[in-house]
Amino acid sequence: MQFDNLSNQVIGLAIEVHKNLGPGLLESVYEQCLSYELKTNNIHHQCQIEVPVIYKGHQLNQNYRIDLLIDNQLIIELKAVDKLQGIHQAQLLTYMKLTQIKTGLLINFNESILKNGIKRFVL
Repeated sequence: MQFDNLSNQVIGLAIEVHKNLGPGLLESVYEQCLSYELKTNNIHHQCQIEVPVIYKGHQLNQNYRIDLLIDNQLIIELKAVDKLQGIHQAQLLTYMKLTQIKTGLLINFNESILKNGIKRFVL
């Protein structure tokens, strides 16, 4: 599958973070480092964006948080787990549906080779 330019840039920066830190740290550490790389490369992004849940027109008191929102067009869900599970994919897809953002990356930093822990989703 051909990745779009923004996804490629983010993946390259995630690989840079992984090269410097390797696996085994907390997700929050990888998030801060990836945010630093995004800022350094002038890529507009926001961290820990609250996403409200609306059910039948009623906004619930429960909000979800997107790890990284890149240029209002790409959602990044970061993990640092032994193995990605279906629930991790479902989480990203739910965020994409709630925000109507069509592209997302699920990145698991707890891999010896980061490319084995990257999945791209398109609605």
